[in-house]
Amino acid sequence: MRRSLSPVALLFGALVLLCGAPAHAQAAAQGEADPGVRPIRMIDRDEVRVSRVEIQAGATRRVHAHDDVVYHLWIPIEGTLQITIGNDAPVTAKSGQAFFLTRGTSHGFKNIGSTPGAALEIFIKQTTVAAGGLDLLRELVPELALLH
Repeated sequence: MRRSLSPVALLFGALVLLCGAPAHAQAAAQGEADPGVRPIRMIDRDEVRVSRVEIQAGATRRVHAHDDVVYHLWIPIEGTLQITIGNDAPVTAKSGQAFFLTRGTSHGFKNIGSTPGAALEIFIKQTTVAAGGLDLLRELVPELALLH
């Protein structure tokens, strides 16, 4: 029986193919940006940075922006999370749903559930290296074809 992969699994697999598999996940001692919000660095290369962000029940990552990247994908993978982008109303995010942000876009998120949650953050730092990679990701994960 053939099993289909989730968009998150396909996206992560494509990133590993594009960037090379890390020797091990880099759980940096970055500290918590906000209480109950813990980023764990998985890949950090010139082209791309990938982090898993663990978010305790009720925890909030305050509004912030990333001026050091060209593009940013925020993908909830566990729990009941809510994201606010710019001046838009908060959106309850579904697991595996991808949110696309460009450099400097303000955003914040929180865990509105009663159990721990997590999100995957993918930061494209250089488009000259990663531009072809974005096209490949759009082919592998059809949901990303809607992102511009």
